[in-house]
Amino acid sequence: MSRIGKKLIEIPAAVKVELSGQHMKVTGPKGELNITMPREITAEVKDAKIFVTPKKENASGKSSALWGLYRVLIFNMVEGVDKGFEKKLEIEGVGFKAAVTGDELVLNLGFVNPVKIKQPEGITFLVEKNVVTVSGISKEAVGQIAAEIRATKKAEPYKGKGIKYQGEKIRRKEGKKVVATKK
Repeated sequence: MSRIGKKLIEIPAAVKVELSGQHMKVTGPKGELNITMPREITAEVKDAKIFVTPKKENASGKSSALWGLYRVLIFNMVEGVDKGFEKKLEIEGVGFKAAVTGDELVLNLGFVNPVKIKQPEGITFLVEKNVVTVSGISKEAVGQIAAEIRATKKAEPYKGKGIKYQGEKIRRKEGKKVVATKK
């Protein structure tokens, strides 16, 4: 039995949920998201709450795993259209900088050419000093584009130069030690 799947999802007043068969559409003040659930899972909307349950005839391990997964995906959709999600990335290093030009994030990270990352639909970039904020209504899309930005130049362990998530701790290594020679 899935502990996560058993939890019900409360629908905020500003969010509207439409369910037709295995397809769910969640609409809120920030936008709209859709999901199609597998046959092993059913969802029901009652009294501003969503109940996600596995079908009884299929009590396999797969349906239990999907039960928890789709409950979390639906919860993230409801939260995303109501409040939205954001990830913050810090850029450290001399001469490293970021700027938003049009629908692209331009990163100058010490490479020969600047790295340009196109802004996907539903995602917004905001740059303030050395902090890049990635925000949107889809938790999956925000996390994916933030990971792609971080992967362009991960923070290195000696000086900490590069891109890291805000609050991420970089394990520092000692550099080479100079040993005095004996005569």
